[in-house]
Amino acid sequence: MAFGTIARAGVAICVGLAEPAWAGPPFLTDDPAPTETGHWEIYAPYVEAEGRGRDFDGETGIELNYGAAPDLQLTVALPAAYAHDEQGWHWGAGDAELSVKYRFYQDGGFSLATFPAMTLPTASNGLGHGKVTGFLPIWFEQDKGSWSVFGGGGYAINPGPGNKDYWSGGVAIARQFGEKLQIGLEVDRQGADSSDNDASTSLGIGVLYQLACIRRPDDRR
Repeated sequence: MAFGTIARAGVAICVGLAEPAWAGPPFLTDDPAPTETGHWEIYAPYVEAEGRGRDFDGETGIELNYGAAPDLQLTVALPAAYAHDEQGWHWGAGDAELSVKYRFYQDGGFSLATFPAMTLPTASNGLGHGKVTGFLPIWFEQDKGSWSVFGGGGYAINPGPGNKDYWSGGVAIARQFGEKLQIGLEVDRQGADSSDNDASTSLGIGVLYQLACIRRPDDRR
């Protein structure tokens, strides 16, 4: 079993959003809360890094969320990818991701949602997967005061020579500090994604700061 560390940070900009959700980027673990109907939520930039020593990789980019209907969110992620190894730095476009979140259960502070996603082979310089991939998860969340516990997981569809489909999931605990700052810890487990790799467990820290919220003229809340 391999262990790794992940550090992430992000800035949230909400457009006409009454109460922005706080999971998702920069966390690997997601939550069931969709963007409010008719509103936009923008994470820009989010930054992710994973690896050990001089061998690490990650991506930075922008995520756009739109509340298309009650309990329904449409998401597009547009990343730039990078890697560092003994040959130095490598940069290029990352694989774009399309996803749909649907919250199908909510009772008090507990909720459940599905959030199927697919990536498109848009990366350059060999930094992407090279094929369409998919992920079929279920996410949960329990809120209590300024604390939240969220997580879940699902099945990853990972085509390609030598690649394997696998299960992946995790759980995070986060605390809200005022209206703008959230800090959380998470642990993620991923099955072997190829015949050459082993399953891995990652420990991560996520920091999210809400920079601004631009409200529409007709938004009274």
